Parts: sequence; structure tokens; C-alpha cells
Amino acid sequence: MHINTYQTYQRRGTAGAPVVLAFHGTGGDELQFVGLIDEMLPQAGIVAPRGDVSEFGASRFFRRTAEGVYDMADLRQRTVQMLNFVSDVRNSYPDRAIYALGYSNGANILASMLFENPDLFDRAALMHPLIPWTPQPQSRLKEKPVMISAGMQDPISPLNGSLALIEWFKAQEASVESVIAPGGHQISSAELGALRGFLRAA
Repeated sequence: MHINTYQTYQRRGTAGAPVVLAFHGTGGDELQFVGLIDEMLPQAGIVAPRGDVSEFGASRFFRRTAEGVYDMADLRQRTVQMLNFVSDVRNSYPDRAIYALGYSNGANILASMLFENPDLFDRAALMHPLIPWTPQPQSRLKEKPVMISAGMQDPISPLNGSLALIEWFKAQEASVESVIAPGGHQISSAELGALRGFLRAA
């Protein structure tokens, strides 16, 4: 058991139902996706940590030095910290599937964890991620269900980066679903529809 320093919303849900880990975007909090998960998977458990980095008062999961420029040492450290957190969640729900969804900064920390240890997750949805580097190959992503969504005019997470990430996951032989929606950095109705189907697919 690791020491949990995150402020966290938790609900056990119904026995046998999946547990959904939810990772908010910059400036969000642990409640950002609770209502959405309730609507999509009403029996599910929920574990939603609040990012422990403050950027001018906005909660994040790791530091950056500018828009799209990450403090890579901090990202590595906080990825390990979050992997420990998720490992404890998995151990707390040994007989239940572990799903994860993340938006923006939350999608980025989720992606970083998938690069390191995809075995902790049964399926994962990345909404508007920005990964400005090419990850190392990860053979354990083979057949892992992964959803990636993006906006065609997203100024925060440019489309070409999202398309490159989609291709990277496909190259790892993950089971990839992608949604490219009109609009910018907001989550569109098309993405929500795809997310609903993705979470309920199993």
C-alpha cells in the first residue's frame, strides 16, 4: 500500500460493476466527471483524484513550463506516483474491471501511465491528449482497448499530434477507437456518444 496524497472522490458502486478512474483537465477537480460517469455507467464505482500541482491556482497532474512544453522530469516523477495510486485502486477492487478516462491534462497523465504500465487498466479513454514526443514501444498494449478523441480545430491539443498518437497506439497493436470531431478543445456530443459506447462495450 502506498501513501495517497491526492484529494479523491470515491464511490464503490455495485459489486461486479467496473470501477472508473477519472482524470480531470487543467483547472478541473475530482468531481468533473462524476455526473457523466453516473449517466453512462450508473452502477460503476468511481475513483477520481484531484491533481496535486497548482498552476496559478488551477489543479494539474504535472508541471509545464509553457503551453505544450512539459517539465519532463516532473512528469516522470508524477507518473510513478500516479501508477502507485492506480495500483492501490486495483488492489482494492481485485475482482472488478478498471476503466480510465482522462481529458486534456488528465488524458496526458493517463497516456503517460499507459506508456509505462498498461496492465493496470482494462480500457482507457484519452480525450484531447497532447503528447509532444514519440513514446518508446510498449508491447503490452497489444489488444488493449483505447479510445482517443480530438477536435479538428483544437488550439491546445493540435490535431496532427492527436493523429500521430493514434497511429502510435495502432503500431503497438492496441484496439484503438478514434473520434475526430469538429470544433476545438471542448468535449463534443460526438465524443460523448463514442465514450458511452466505449465504456459500455464490455
